[in-house]
Order: sequence, then structure tokens, then C-alpha cells
Amino acid sequence: MRVRFAPSPTGALHIGGARTALYNWLLARHSGGTMVLRIEDTDRERSTPENVAQILDALEWLELDWDEGPHSQAALGERHREAIARLVANGHAYEHEGAVRLRVPAGGTTTVHDVIRGEIVFEHAAIDDFVIARSDGSPLYNFAVAVDDRDMGITHVVRGEDHLSNTPRQLMVIKALGAEPPVYAHLPLLHGPDGKKLSKRHGAASVQELREQGYLPEAVRNYLALLGWGADASTTFFTTEELVERFSLERVSRSPAVFDEQKLRWMNGRYMRELPLEELTRRLEQRLGRGGLRAAAEISQEKMQTLAEFEPLAGFLVERRPFDEQAWSKVMKDGAHERLARARGALEAVEPFDSAGVEIALRGLVDELGVKPNKLFQPVRVAISGSTISPGIFESVALLGRDETLERIDAALEHA
Repeated sequence: MRVRFAPSPTGALHIGGARTALYNWLLARHSGGTMVLRIEDTDRERSTPENVAQILDALEWLELDWDEGPHSQAALGERHREAIARLVANGHAYEHEGAVRLRVPAGGTTTVHDVIRGEIVFEHAAIDDFVIARSDGSPLYNFAVAVDDRDMGITHVVRGEDHLSNTPRQLMVIKALGAEPPVYAHLPLLHGPDGKKLSKRHGAASVQELREQGYLPEAVRNYLALLGWGADASTTFFTTEELVERFSLERVSRSPAVFDEQKLRWMNGRYMRELPLEELTRRLEQRLGRGGLRAAAEISQEKMQTLAEFEPLAGFLVERRPFDEQAWSKVMKDGAHERLARARGALEAVEPFDSAGVEIALRGLVDELGVKPNKLFQPVRVAISGSTISPGIFESVALLGRDETLERIDAALEHA
């Protein structure tokens, strides 16, 4: 089996393109076949080196490797020109007003045998002789794709449903060249939760955005695999090895698949919680460009759904934050100042200064004051973190240490 992923480098790698890449990769790895990466860069104005680099970077982040390429379609111009000349010479194509057109048989049909959709019949009467080369000799998309698939020995073309209308023309080119057509499989469209075609309004539209928002590549692979495919009716979580083992085109649906970023976020949260602490720490330190985050990562892991949530949740453990005035006005009222002062005294006396000791001291003070726990814990939280959001309060205080905690509480008492 030889498959190909053939993006046009006109921008970032979108979610739909990433799913196409993943399905081709899974097929190649499942069958022991070959994945070819071909960059369809014949639109020279929009196909920039920066866009090509973006696509390669996105594939590498997703850990989808390829066996051949990346091949530039634009660099294959000589092969395209040879094929055009051959078709004109044998009468399958002709020149018209400077351009070259392929002859579409006057009657009959072209049938696309699609693994996912079954047989789709296209009437020749509805397809005019179509241009395969412009007057300057450059090939059009459908022609270049067909020639490249033939030359690269592609056995299976797996791509989005939006390419289905191109397929009869590509089949006609392949037939005119006397080559065997590949097996086709057109993947269902991606919709947002509202049932409309996936776009930016539904959240992250590209792999780069998912990466920036702190998603893990293994979670994204798992989620993308489920956009149109399922091993059974109930299994949601698959390791990459399980995906490779179980993936098949026969279990891909024809119905549009729904990309729901909330579901991806939920799935990513589980992957985050299951990461070994050392690995979570490594990824956070790499993302933030700083070391020494292991202890903060440990007490934050259960509360995070993405890597991006670490900074707002636990950044105060690494450096002091100014007080969020909204959080301050919400919490620091109705005797909160006095309760915070009492908390300072209780924490100053804690021995040993660890999370268990901190908990005993603060819970003891709650009982002594006769207030609900949050009436004491929230002022302490705002004092040490600057906001109402943090990992567990006992663990956070213990991690900061006695001196730093007392200094921050003193600053809060002065701020009041």
C-alpha cells in the first residue's frame, strides 16, 4: 500500500487536513506500507516557504512521520509537460485557444468506486472537455494530481469529501495515460457542534492553534481519529498503537463528523492527568522556557485540562502576582481582613510546615472562628495567589514555604 498526504501550502494545517494526514498515516502504518508527503504548491503566489514549513512543523508536532518526500509538485513540471505532449500526440487531448483540453467521451459514464461511499456514477454529458494545461504550458490541478499519483505509484487516495467532484476528471486523465487508477476513499466533512461547516467561529481551526492552546499531540491524534471512524460503539480512548492496529477505511462513516472543542478539552484533561509527572514537568518547562516546575506541576495536575492552564492556575507559585482587583473586592470584605490576620498567626506557628500541618492549622482556625471554610481559605488564596483560582490551598501554602507565605499575607494586609 502506498498512500499520500498532499496539502496545498496556502496557510496553516487545518483540522480537516490533519485528520486526512492521520488517516493516511494510520493506513500506512497498519499495512506496513509507505506514506508519501507531496506538497501541492503549483499556486506559486500563495504557496510560500513559510507555509510549507508550517505544515511540516504541524505534522512533526502531531508525530506523523512520512517515508518519502516532501515532494514539491511545482518541481515535477517536466513530467507534467511530457504527459500533456503524449496525450495531445495520441488524440486524447487537443489545443484550443492556447490551452490544452482533455477529450471527454461523448456518451457513457465514469464510475468512482469509493471505499466509504460505494459507487458514484458521473454522466459524461455533464462534463465538458476540460482544460489540463494553460496557454503557458503549466498544468491545472486535476491533471497534475493524476500524473503525480501515477508516477508515485499511489495505490490508495484518502482525502476529504470536497475532492469527490474532482475524481471523475482525475480518473479520465489516468485512463487516458493508460495507468491503473488507485483506490479512492473520500472522508466525511467536518462540522461544528451547530451542524455547520467547521470554521474559525467553532474555536481552534488549525493544528498550530491547538498547540498554542496547550493540547497534547497524543490527545489530538486520539480525538481526530474519532472524527468519522470508530472501532466500536463505545470505546473513546485509544493509544496510538491501538489506533494503528484497529484502523480501517471500512469503519469510516459517510455522515459529517462533529468537531467539538469542549470534547477535545475533556479528552485532553484525561491525558494530562495520566501523564507521568516527570513528562508533564518536561512539557511545561519546555513550553514556558523555565525550569524548576516539578512541585508546582504535581499539585496542579488534577486541575488542568491543557498545558496553557498551568500559568493562570499556578503561575503564582513561581513568581508573585499583583492582586486581581475583582477577586479582591469579591473576597476581602465582611471581616476577611481580620480572618486573614488570624490565619497569619496560625501559619506562623505551624510545625512542620507541610501540607498536612497547614491543613490542621487552618481547619482548626475555621472551627475556632465558627465560619464556613471558604470564609478563611479564600482570603488566604487571594493573598498568596492574587486571585480566587489556585491548586489546593494547603498544598500551595506548603509549597511556597513559611517565609514567602507570611510575606504575601503581610502584603495583602497592607493592601487592605
